[in-house]
Amino acid sequence: MASKIWEKNIQVDKKIEQYTVGRDREMDAFLAASDVLGSMAHITMLESVGLLQHEELSLLLAELKNIYAAVEAGTFRIEDDVEDVHSQVELLLTRRLGDLGKKIHSGRSRNDQVLVDLKIHTRSEIESLVERTDRLIEVLLAQSERYKNVLLPGYTHFQIAMPSSFGLWFAAYAEGLADDLQLMQAAWKITNRNPLGSAAGYGSSFPLNRQLTTDLLGFDTMNYNVVYAQMGRGKMERTVATAMAAIAATVARLAYDACLYNSQNFGFIRLPDQFTTGSSIMPHKKNPDVFELTRAKCNKLQGIPQQITLITNNLPSGYFRDLQLIKEVFLPAFAELNDILDMTTMMMESITVNENILDDPRYDYLFSVETVNRLTLSGVAFRDAYKQVGMDIEAGNYQPDRTVNHTHEGSIGNLCNDRIREYKNEILTGFGFERVQKALAELLK
Repeated sequence: MASKIWEKNIQVDKKIEQYTVGRDREMDAFLAASDVLGSMAHITMLESVGLLQHEELSLLLAELKNIYAAVEAGTFRIEDDVEDVHSQVELLLTRRLGDLGKKIHSGRSRNDQVLVDLKIHTRSEIESLVERTDRLIEVLLAQSERYKNVLLPGYTHFQIAMPSSFGLWFAAYAEGLADDLQLMQAAWKITNRNPLGSAAGYGSSFPLNRQLTTDLLGFDTMNYNVVYAQMGRGKMERTVATAMAAIAATVARLAYDACLYNSQNFGFIRLPDQFTTGSSIMPHKKNPDVFELTRAKCNKLQGIPQQITLITNNLPSGYFRDLQLIKEVFLPAFAELNDILDMTTMMMESITVNENILDDPRYDYLFSVETVNRLTLSGVAFRDAYKQVGMDIEAGNYQPDRTVNHTHEGSIGNLCNDRIREYKNEILTGFGFERVQKALAELLK
């Protein structure tokens, strides 16, 4: 049986161990690759300050690369009697290299070790989310251009309001997601700061070179204050979860629209038959279950920042075991949002639109504002034009002119999709993923 790396002469009660470890082994499986990378940077730094010999560093790095390869191949696992991923990595090194494996922990605590693991892992997950969000934005912009001349009703209060278009509808969500990426970039910048070297939250008497590990791991900066580095546990997760919730909120709204527009009472869009499900009793049903589940999953994701807040909001400075539970809320959320974005992208690529929606006379009043504006442009005062058209409607004399001529930026006739794409691309450039990729590739070389 492997002993705990903190254990002395007294063995912890089995029930206490099960309760305190909880789902941590399961959650730490997410962090295995990140833990190895953090250890590689840490021991490289230890060698630079004389706490490891060059030959020792070479042996440790070679074995850590072997462990990293096992993680990537899916063969790495945390053994049942091992407490966490940090202990498992150290155990493997000790089995293979003897007491040399025990030297990797000099100058750090499991506190700053899990902090750096979470940040390295979260960076990778943010990059994946950003790539998927970018793909969805591009699909929405392509559909906006494809259907830019197809009109559909705009609503306020669920009442027919003014003409809109599929060009506007698709691109509105594209621009909304671009704004969400702006928020995610702020979360990225908070994430991309190095806590390694803060140890248990109070630094170390070893002459650590924190700038070196910052550079080796591709962080923008370090978390300078060691107490604040520890206080960042939970704050980083809440900030990233808030940015994820923003993306989820936008997609949830899109999913709601799609459910509504797909219904027979609207009939604005149509999903491919193979993307719908049926009823066990009603043979005519073609249900938009994908969008309904997407809406529910997105709403669930929007609750995660609040859960993290409730775990952390009454904690003073310093480390507390409460923080362990954040992993259970936070780490699985990335896969769920990735699935949502993949599915929404596929659905948005595949829907077809009704190109004759406004032929139905129920939408005649949609053009009343257009009529008011034409009268105003001809010299009638706006309030008089408004009253004249209103009286015609009340008397049943209103005859719509279905010509729509909107030319200002962001309107039906001037979507500004090129500017939305430019805005989105400028945000993407600001992440600087390439710098991180280059640093990690160099570390693994």
